[in-house]
Amino acid sequence: MSGPVLAVGAHIGDMDLTAGPALAEMALRGHRVVLVALTPGERGHPRMSSEDYRLVKMGEGDRFAEHIGAELQVFDGSDGFLDAGDKVAIQLGDLIRQIRPEIVIGHWRNSIHSDHRNASDITERARFLAGLPQDHRLPRHGVRRLLFAENWEDAEGFEPNVYLEISDEAFARWQTAISGESFARGETYGFRYIDYYTALLTMRGCLARTMRACAFVTAAPDRTVLQEL
Repeated sequence: MSGPVLAVGAHIGDMDLTAGPALAEMALRGHRVVLVALTPGERGHPRMSSEDYRLVKMGEGDRFAEHIGAELQVFDGSDGFLDAGDKVAIQLGDLIRQIRPEIVIGHWRNSIHSDHRNASDITERARFLAGLPQDHRLPRHGVRRLLFAENWEDAEGFEPNVYLEISDEAFARWQTAISGESFARGETYGFRYIDYYTALLTMRGCLARTMRACAFVTAAPDRTVLQEL
C-alpha cells in the first residue's frame, strides 16, 4: 500500500476533471485517494436553483469518488465567494494532519476564476500549517510533494514538469465516472469538458511518449520528466 493522495478543488468536479484520471490511476496502484471540494459548486447551473443544484452536485461527487475508488469530503464554502483567509486553510490543514498525504494536488494559482485562485492559496497555506509545530491535537505532517493540476481556466503560466502515465483501466474508470456529472457532459453552459480533457490526456501522452498522461506543475520545479507521482 502506498501513501495517501489528497486533491483539493474549489468546487465538486474541479479535481474530477483536471486530476481525475491521475486519481483513478493512483487508486488502482493502492493509494488512498481523498477528494476535497471547498464548496459544492452550487451556483454553477444557469437554470437550477443553488439549493437544488447543490443536492445534484453532492450526489454526483459521491458517485464519482466511489467509482474511481476514492473518498469525497465537501467543505461548507459558498460557490463564487470562497474566502482565502486562514479559517478554511486551518480546516484543510487539520485534514492534512489527519490523512497524512504524501501528495497534495491543487489548482494552479493563475486563473480566470477567483475561487480557483483562492483555492490554490488555501492549499499552499494549509500545507504550511499542517507542517508547522503547534499546540495541536494531531501531530504535524509534512507533505512530500505539492502539485498543481491542468485546467483550461487556469492556463496562464502553466508549464508542466511532471507527467503521469494513465493506464487503460484508469482511463476507463475515469471516463465512466466523469460521464455521470451533468456539467462535464455540457449540460450547464455547453462546454465540452469530457472531450477537452480526453483530448488533453492524448496530447500530454504524446509529449510524454505514452498513450495518455496527466500533466502537473510542481511547487518546487524539477526537470520535465515522465515519472510516478
